[in-house]
Amino acid sequence: MGKMVSKPLQGLRVIELGQLLAGPFAGCMLGYFGAEVIKVEPPGGDPIRNWREVKDGTSLWWRSLGRNKKCISLDLKTPEGRDLVKQLLKTADIVVENFRPGVLEGWGLDPESLRADNPDLIYARISGYGQTGPYSEKAGFASACEAISGFRYVNGYPNQAPVRPNLSLGDTISGLHAVLGILMALRSRDRGDGGQVVDVALYESMFNLLEAVVPEYDGADVVRQPSGTTVTGIVPTNTYRCADDKYLVIGGNGDSIFVRLMKAVGREDMAVDSQYTSNAQRVVHEAEIDQVLTDWCAGQSLTAAMEILEQHRVPCGPVYNVADMMADKHFKQRGLFEQVEINGQPLKIPAIMPKLANTPGTTDWPGPEIASHTDEILQGLGLDSKQIADLKSSGVVADSQ
Repeated sequence: MGKMVSKPLQGLRVIELGQLLAGPFAGCMLGYFGAEVIKVEPPGGDPIRNWREVKDGTSLWWRSLGRNKKCISLDLKTPEGRDLVKQLLKTADIVVENFRPGVLEGWGLDPESLRADNPDLIYARISGYGQTGPYSEKAGFASACEAISGFRYVNGYPNQAPVRPNLSLGDTISGLHAVLGILMALRSRDRGDGGQVVDVALYESMFNLLEAVVPEYDGADVVRQPSGTTVTGIVPTNTYRCADDKYLVIGGNGDSIFVRLMKAVGREDMAVDSQYTSNAQRVVHEAEIDQVLTDWCAGQSLTAAMEILEQHRVPCGPVYNVADMMADKHFKQRGLFEQVEINGQPLKIPAIMPKLANTPGTTDWPGPEIASHTDEILQGLGLDSKQIADLKSSGVVADSQ
């Protein structure tokens, strides 16, 4: 369990109205770096509590994603539930929500409805396609948004169905964009500009990753294609199978690095040959260069190959799975795993980056049970024990479990 330290976002109150991943990941980051995050869940809790690997009735993912959050479960389909959220939002610096555009307007919880009571509120809205435009009301899961963004098109191999990484990448990248937007809005508010809406779209967050795809098409009529384990126009950078069936990534695409790489694999002739001097020339000879590296790696174990390449200062790295990461001394020394306790049992969850030297983030508690902080949160709004009991008995507020 992380010790209590000074954190950069201490003193800020965040109301998290999102479910599943994009909004909650943004809330997780804000809470890790010191914000008070109140997570408002529907009756039964955020569905992610039951996704993927479940232990003792709760997802292991939730223990990471829900860390440092105070949880209350409200029925927002009731006027009383919406009124409680409205009261919470009056006390907040930031709200993070990822409902379909229009839902919160229908409940009177949209930015315009809240502005009179809290003009300094920063209202981060995460949706598939943004709050405006012809697609704004479409269902926006990360999978579909990664596809339309152009990101999926460049993944995989030519003439095959595009490959998706086995992660909800669009959600996490959108959560990062939301945090970035919130921090910029806080900077603006600190200058006296008041609150504002941060409009984050999943497809636009992935669109932000496309590097030169747009100008290459507009300026040279080139449509970037999928390129397997390589990157178009940068040679050599690829993944190679070693003699022990382990995979090695080699990045030898700098001009001086290429010279060192060829010397490392015993091809001094290619190191000094003028036809490989520049990246543009190497692109022409990509197949030949790749075959040399493929053959060399096939004759070396992963460890032996890395030792030789590192002696020649050639960037390379093994392809790790989670077991490899957790056994690696560098990951451990850099503090990438934090240990929490769940019902008396230890559980490792990932630390959250980046690392701040003077005001680091910490995990203070793992994702709690549903409605764990109900009484604390409602008492903070001025409700007494009878009022809280009445809200629980009426089903507006779920009792802790």
